[in-house]
Amino acid sequence: MLRQQDVGHRIVVRRIVGIREGRPLFSDALGELVELSETHLTIATAQGRVRVPVAEVHRAKRVPPTRRPTASAVVELELAADEAWPAPVRGRLGDWLLRSADGWTGRANSALPVGDPDRPLPAAVDAIERWYAGHGQPAMVNTPLPLAVPVGAELDARGWTARPLTLVQTVPLAALLPPEPFPAGTDGTSPEPLPAGTGGTSPGPGVGRHGPAPRDAGRDVDGPPVVLDVAPSEEWLAVAAGRKGGLPDSARHILTAVARVRFAQVYADGRLVATGRGTVTGQGRWLGLSLIEVAPSARRQGLAARVIRALAGWGTAEGATHAFLQVEQRNTGAVALYRKLGFTTHHTYLTRVAPPT
Repeated sequence: MLRQQDVGHRIVVRRIVGIREGRPLFSDALGELVELSETHLTIATAQGRVRVPVAEVHRAKRVPPTRRPTASAVVELELAADEAWPAPVRGRLGDWLLRSADGWTGRANSALPVGDPDRPLPAAVDAIERWYAGHGQPAMVNTPLPLAVPVGAELDARGWTARPLTLVQTVPLAALLPPEPFPAGTDGTSPEPLPAGTGGTSPGPGVGRHGPAPRDAGRDVDGPPVVLDVAPSEEWLAVAAGRKGGLPDSARHILTAVARVRFAQVYADGRLVATGRGTVTGQGRWLGLSLIEVAPSARRQGLAARVIRALAGWGTAEGATHAFLQVEQRNTGAVALYRKLGFTTHHTYLTRVAPPT
């Protein structure tokens, strides 16, 4: 059987869903174990979150993680993330992106080396250093791993430092929506055989429900609603400024210059206690989540999860199929929350900083 140390890992569960002519009927679920108690376990599958009574589990085991994403998948997601966090000043070096935003956040003030820079690697790094010097900024490069390992090696040789490792995490949007009943088999065998460690694909681009974006997408019986707006309120912006250390004009551009964006707010007793931002980019496939914040006095009440689920509902209505976010590996509290919601690490990146000249 499963143990607490299996939480956060990929598992397969076979459940007894009935009896027919003296033979048990089974149904299988494959996904990440996000919660395990004495009475139930919850799995984030590609079709959604599934809650299974432990008493009905016939067999359950950990299976190998999904294979490392392809280079094209990493490039696709990195470009969707760039679109969701658009720097106001931009340049190109072949396929590589050069970005500047008055120093507001590393993502918007670093080069993104994906594709072909149209020149040898040392010359490309030289060009990056010149471009950022021309903008009066230190040169920085976001290196998606393992895609940009050769770039990292060149930067190592030049004495560039690295900021803390960032995880780029993803989840099928269906896994963030309310749990669906466990699907029952129609005969004495499971709908799909137990895998030997592979299988279980996520829905492809274009899968999703379309409809109007809800302004209030997160009302709980015992809690205040999550309100989604097309523009940030001044209070929302104040929270972002407090977290990021100021809010220059370039920051407002980054936050609002996306065609499909929503700003989540939760008020309690007249105070703003939780915020979040959601964007739909990457040809409509990706819901990007950022600036998920809960006031210290309102933490441990599930507000961050509710904000995320409200934005997931909006993203699904917009036709997105997957969500992504970026979180520093050392932020263990946030990483644990996202793991519980079903997020897994797609790839990682390091923000590299040039030495002072």
